[in-house]
Amino acid sequence: MPIHAELGRVGLAVAEVLHNASPARLYEEALRHDGALLAANGALVVRSGVKTGRSPRDKRVVDEPAVRPDVWWGDVNIRLSERTFLINRQRAVDFLNTRPRLYVVDGFAGWDPRYRLKVRVICARPYHALFMQIMLIRPSEEERRDFGTPDLTIYNAGQFPANPYTEEMSSTTSVEFWLSRGEMVILGTEYAGEMKKGVFTVVNYLLPQRGVLSMHCAANEGLAGDVTLFFGLSGTGKTTLSADRSRRLIGDDEHGWSDQGIFNIEGGCYAKCLGLSPQGEPEIYQAIRFGTVLENVVCDPLSRLVDFSDASLTENTRAAYPIHFIPNVKLPCTAGHPRNLILLTCDAFGVLPPVARLTTPQAMYHFISGYTARIAGTEQGVREPQAVFSACYGAAFLVWHPTRYAELLAERLVAHGTRAWLVNTGWTGGAYGTGRRMPLGVSRAIIEAVHAGALDEVAVRVDPVFGLEVPVACPGVPTELLDPRATWSDPAAYDRAACSLAARFCENFAPYQDEASDATLAAGPRLEMRESVNPVG
Repeated sequence: MPIHAELGRVGLAVAEVLHNASPARLYEEALRHDGALLAANGALVVRSGVKTGRSPRDKRVVDEPAVRPDVWWGDVNIRLSERTFLINRQRAVDFLNTRPRLYVVDGFAGWDPRYRLKVRVICARPYHALFMQIMLIRPSEEERRDFGTPDLTIYNAGQFPANPYTEEMSSTTSVEFWLSRGEMVILGTEYAGEMKKGVFTVVNYLLPQRGVLSMHCAANEGLAGDVTLFFGLSGTGKTTLSADRSRRLIGDDEHGWSDQGIFNIEGGCYAKCLGLSPQGEPEIYQAIRFGTVLENVVCDPLSRLVDFSDASLTENTRAAYPIHFIPNVKLPCTAGHPRNLILLTCDAFGVLPPVARLTTPQAMYHFISGYTARIAGTEQGVREPQAVFSACYGAAFLVWHPTRYAELLAERLVAHGTRAWLVNTGWTGGAYGTGRRMPLGVSRAIIEAVHAGALDEVAVRVDPVFGLEVPVACPGVPTELLDPRATWSDPAAYDRAACSLAARFCENFAPYQDEASDATLAAGPRLEMRESVNPVG
């Protein structure tokens, strides 16, 4: 069916529609109509307007009988009535119908054809179309002709606000999902990342229905075919440590784990680029060329040189580029079952060891916890370390209860003998302000030891509070760093910090304990040890 006829079926009647336009054509459109700049390095420089990051508090999910028992309702998935969704959908359609031209992009989410999702994006900004053409997997000419009905349609009317007086709206921004209809509506935000994470949210609902674990993680593969998954929140080193010239990149952010192995969900990468340099992250730096979108990055209007150190627009500067721009990528982006799974944390309290081996229940506990720490200077008003927890390392994108994803993870760890590790890239010798950041060389040595199997059989000591199995030796790592308590000048201060962090873990886990298994609950910090470790008086 011609694209105009397909759009007519959803109420759209705009004369000029660019359907699956080439990157070069979308460049032209963005330069002519979207206020974009062509950078000296060939990238397209764009701005997302007022919103330079996601709006998680404005995310809504339609509450309907078909999905009601499956959804983790609350602050992450806020209930929305069908009527309000239809009002906002009509608002989006009405706005899109006022535009002189529309851009439509068809693509796939998921490199494994057995589980891929057909996605259609309808938008009014050419940069949004190019962004999603990058982030989705581009169909072949034959696949475009036979694309058929999309599994998910995104109506991006982000330039037009939601009506805050509409029932159930809390602001002029709204990001809404009607899961059974396969529709997403965006109002009041032009940040392109909402589309990317919107696709991931829908995938996070659909894949577990089919027994596939959807994961917010990076993945790479050694020359021998050994696969490693890297989970970690912002600032933990996920991108840096998964980018290894001796290993092939499978993906940097979103994956599925099926009975056949793992697969990347995306066709591109969306890398933070504040402070980017050719020395620090050469693969990403070299990927920024024609075909790349630079979002909210400062570019000199005369020289067209990009300044990656300039955060005047936002600290969340981003580069979106096709994954094949990375030289050591594995195409197609699929692989076998992981040999290792690494949970990264940046513990600014200086408590957790640089590496620990996890049992399956411990992996579930720490996976559900999704811990890292925010340090002073990263956000206004933050003066001391703050514990940050995000369930499954991506709470904002979950649909099912976190324990559902953890159960799928545990099943796969056991079935395939996957080793799980906790790696702390944070502080040693004291908390932030007293101790020092774990040297990057130490973290890299730990990852190399994991890949080499050098820690599989090494002797361990058991942490008395967290119950973690900590190796007593690791190639390339000074022995004294492996025992965090021994690195502190005041062991009693370490004990107090350890007990305090353990209490934070337990407090965070309390909302999940009714759904968690007894084994998972027992894998958490041992609060009964607090008195013996830090005796009263």
